[in-house]
Amino acid sequence: MSRITRVLLVEDEEDAREILGFYLDTIFDEVEVAANGQEGFDKFLEDSKKNKYFDVIVTDIKMPDKDGLTMLEEIASIHEEQKFIIVSAFKDEEYLFRSINLNVISYFVKPLVVENIMQILKKVKNSILESAPLEKKLDEKPIKINSTYTYDISKKLLYDGKDIVSLSKKETLLVHAMISKKGEINTNEILKKEVWQDTNTSDATLRTVIKRVKDKISKNDFIVSKKGLGYIVE
Repeated sequence: MSRITRVLLVEDEEDAREILGFYLDTIFDEVEVAANGQEGFDKFLEDSKKNKYFDVIVTDIKMPDKDGLTMLEEIASIHEEQKFIIVSAFKDEEYLFRSINLNVISYFVKPLVVENIMQILKKVKNSILESAPLEKKLDEKPIKINSTYTYDISKKLLYDGKDIVSLSKKETLLVHAMISKKGEINTNEILKKEVWQDTNTSDATLRTVIKRVKDKISKNDFIVSKKGLGYIVE
């Protein structure tokens, strides 16, 4: 069973919520959104009753109904291992001091800088996946693709030696689909269904994702195009 990464975003400002929601969705598998602290706490509580938890909660500080740190403190009292990322332009020493005792792993400072956000989120996801309990069977060993790359099919992680190759959600789905059928030709239709669940996705969109992956594995590219047929990992 593959490891699903889950994130809760709590942000009252619509623009910031849309920006962060978009970038979170490109990296993590499941992203839930709340517009204030009370709504965020209710979502956490609802999931926790089902024994489901978020890998990380991304939250603003100053919000209506319940501020972010109050929400974090209430959540931490229920699930002390919960990880948080704080988003704020608010520079109040009292708030920052209160956050010291919480499991805050990073801060996003407004105005938001996309490059910084993406870099931090990729590191957070890699950290989550690396620390996740092993869910694979004993005989599910990493797949050696070539002399440079290996793939952990259970965690959906591509390695360059010991380093994780940073892939977006769509890139991960593409790589997973192709390596799961190593030695077999994947038609455009098969890949579209695996990545977008929609065979009507354009060929140009598919080619764009494939090119992005090939750029990241250019050291020892393992995706081979078979003209008129599709793509294969040989």
